[in-house]
Amino acid sequence: MADAEQYFASSPAAASSPGVVRLDLGDVRLELATDAGVFSRTRLDPGTSVLLHKAPVPTVDGDYLDLGCGYGPIALTLAARRPRARVWGVDVNERAVELVRRNAAAAGLSNVTACLPDEVPADLRFTTVWSNPPIRIGKPALHELLRTWLPRLTPDGAAHLVVQRNLGADSLAGWLTGEGYGVERVASQKGFRVLRVSRAG
Repeated sequence: MADAEQYFASSPAAASSPGVVRLDLGDVRLELATDAGVFSRTRLDPGTSVLLHKAPVPTVDGDYLDLGCGYGPIALTLAARRPRARVWGVDVNERAVELVRRNAAAAGLSNVTACLPDEVPADLRFTTVWSNPPIRIGKPALHELLRTWLPRLTPDGAAHLVVQRNLGADSLAGWLTGEGYGVERVASQKGFRVLRVSRAG
């Protein structure tokens, strides 16, 4: 299995090769354990960096979702910035989920729950969704992923998605609009768009 595909697997085939990524956002500084078989294990992904620097910090507490959390830079940043919120880091990759748990514990962030998609309570609704979505799984799978999770926003909730322009940010925005969502580009940097997505209807 190619490295680019492994982090979409529930159990990565790559042998463990631990590493560390240091996250410094000014207001949040974290040292995050990483490993082979998880997304962007050697550095903070540029798209994730744009999202963390440019998306507005949520102002409403409640349940937050980091969809496709990897080793946890988004989930832990949200948890550090909004300590009264409950942040759910969700990924299909079991190795990634375990890394989020370890990283949250090491950072003293008790408001993080890392789990597989099926472990999220079915009736849970999110005031905030942040995601660097897995564009490379292909449009059909990506659309199915978003159709599964975006309807779980609260009526006044919003999602912020970071997508590379050359990988279809504008076409994704058009598709979301066609699905009935409100879509606004709130930032653009280094070839990435940050899209704010609000509930349909």
